Amino acid sequence: MLLYTETPIKIISFQNKEIASFLKEKENHVHADTINSFGEEWNKFNFFSENEIQYIGNEYFDVVQPSDLTKEMVALDLGCGSGRWSHFLADKVGFVEAIDPSDAVYSAAKLTQEKNNIRITRAGVDTIPFADQSFDFIICLGVLHHLPDTANALAKAVKKLKKNGLFLLYLYYNLENKGFMFRFIFTLANLVRNIISKMPTSVKFFLCEVIALFVYIPFIAVGRFIKVIFPNKNYYKKIPLSYYIGKSIKIIRNDALDRFGTPLEQRFSKEEIKVMMENAGLGELRFSPNEPFWHVIGKRIHL
Repeated sequence: MLLYTETPIKIISFQNKEIASFLKEKENHVHADTINSFGEEWNKFNFFSENEIQYIGNEYFDVVQPSDLTKEMVALDLGCGSGRWSHFLADKVGFVEAIDPSDAVYSAAKLTQEKNNIRITRAGVDTIPFADQSFDFIICLGVLHHLPDTANALAKAVKKLKKNGLFLLYLYYNLENKGFMFRFIFTLANLVRNIISKMPTSVKFFLCEVIALFVYIPFIAVGRFIKVIFPNKNYYKKIPLSYYIGKSIKIIRNDALDRFGTPLEQRFSKEEIKVMMENAGLGELRFSPNEPFWHVIGKRIHL
């Protein structure tokens, strides 16, 4: 367990545990809408089964080789949300520091309570309470595209990585590998997101449930049907939301809320992500050819 480099602003007592908070008032104010949104999301979807965690974890970690992880490693889960990635990683490394600036820390504490090598800390990218070059492995999945300056946030995070340490990153892609109709549907969906994300919490939750039921599930059903009809072809991948074939209803509902309930969302091409990572000091990048796009692992080669 690493020592904090500064004194916590406060200590939160929760279920016989203490969560150190380093969230500064300025940071909380600047990103208040986004932080609050994710706190609401992860307190709504605050539990995932072992099978769900392993299923989705294997998708994101497909670019991680078995030799990349050892029991001696200290890992950082940046923007841990519900704590499911920390839970997935806990048995593969020595220790996981899971940090998040939102009320999601309570959900993470519940989900990971049986893992003795995970500590939950309340902090954001600007308030990571550890010295530079502290971690052997950092994961940041589906987080930095919700910040105004993704490149700057990535550069700050990479500083916490040791030389030759590994960084597993997932950022929303800008659909550069999709056709016109696919991108047109996305544009319409984004207009809807801009409206729903500004609504009161109860209304937002309700509308996202409606979207999951009457938009996500029908598209998924069509994709599943095409996959059955053409088992040896990838035609089904041309159907929006076909990624969710085989996913649990909880993951579908959770992602509908994540997609339509978040105030700020940015998307990047594979090349833009590559440039951001290289500028941050990462190299030897390995992009996954599989969805979700784009998730990639890189090694810190420059200090």
